[in-house]
Amino acid sequence: MSSDTEFSKDVRPATAVAAPTTGAIPRGTPHEAPQHYIELLALADIRINGDRPWDIQVYNTDLYKRLLRDGSIGLGESYMDGWWDCDQLDEMFTRLLSARLNERVTGPAKLKLAMSALAYQVVNFQSIKRAFHVGEAHYDIGNDLYRRMLDPRMIYSCAYWAEADNLADAQTHKLDLICRKLQLKPGMTLLDIGCGWGGMAAYAAEHYGVEVTGVTISKEQQKLAQETVQGLPVDIRLEDYRSLTGQFDRIVSVGMFEHVGIKNYQTYFNKVAELLSDDGIFLLHTIGDEVTTKAPEPFIHKYIFPNGKIPSRKEITDTSVDILRLEDWHNFGPDYDRTLMAWADNIQDAWGDLPEYDEAFRRMWRYYLHSCAGFFRSRQGQLWQLVFTKPMNLNEYRSVR
Repeated sequence: MSSDTEFSKDVRPATAVAAPTTGAIPRGTPHEAPQHYIELLALADIRINGDRPWDIQVYNTDLYKRLLRDGSIGLGESYMDGWWDCDQLDEMFTRLLSARLNERVTGPAKLKLAMSALAYQVVNFQSIKRAFHVGEAHYDIGNDLYRRMLDPRMIYSCAYWAEADNLADAQTHKLDLICRKLQLKPGMTLLDIGCGWGGMAAYAAEHYGVEVTGVTISKEQQKLAQETVQGLPVDIRLEDYRSLTGQFDRIVSVGMFEHVGIKNYQTYFNKVAELLSDDGIFLLHTIGDEVTTKAPEPFIHKYIFPNGKIPSRKEITDTSVDILRLEDWHNFGPDYDRTLMAWADNIQDAWGDLPEYDEAFRRMWRYYLHSCAGFFRSRQGQLWQLVFTKPMNLNEYRSVR
């Protein structure tokens, strides 16, 4: 969602601006595509109106001008408008990203990217004032949607598939992996920054006997999480991490750091160090990118996670050094591809029971899940679990897998 638009699941998202449809053609009608696009897509072994499942089927020839003008937003919005389709969207994106075609943006779209990058150097898009916007725009759009898409614990982050063959087990294994890396023991206090619907907090309290404080910036998440943790020593708060006080034996943050923003990374790590006991352990679970980008991916920023940005390895290292000591860095990025495709299959099967979401929303959601799967399958995207301790902590740390 754009930062100035209220989202409604009952109608086409207000931010989806349909371009003129003068170039509309009947499905299956051959047309001569611009040679530039034919040659560019050939680098990824993708054909326009080809017969393979990852080939793109174009139904409106205005698509080519729209891509030149708007770049990735134009690609996503034109898919929402039904201007093009692809039977295997995830594989199409895998091929596009593996060929690094996302780095070949030219024309007006390149200028828009440059302007966005400049804005992110000047404005703190993840300030305290803006902190709750992503909750309203993404996490509050309907617990029923997430309940149907996710596993029974409603874990909305990468699962761990090393010894699992289904989503529910993979998510449970991930939660237990985190608990073991944190070396949780009965009676400890655990802070869960970005607790989602309470699945991590409930698991740690129930299986490891710890007392948990969870914070979220989503009213709908807090509401459901409070129901999930009833009877357990868990407190779920609607609160920004920067306002937290106290001390905790362990701290965990799963799938939340992507919303922190480069201007706040050092603030984030300083706050964690302030809240963590001297002999404590902190685990950070986050999507990552080897490349340091200046701004978020435009379509994801506008429609899915407003103001979010994927951190790079360098950004995490540069902003945490001298604040926390890195003990372990675990990358299992390919597991996110499998997680996203499991979510995509679940929600595809559930749309018939969710009539309040219109066709434009469904196409947007499919585009989101499948394009992100391609991001990880191409190995451009990483999934990192980092373990930190405070510099004065003299305890030896041995990680697990």
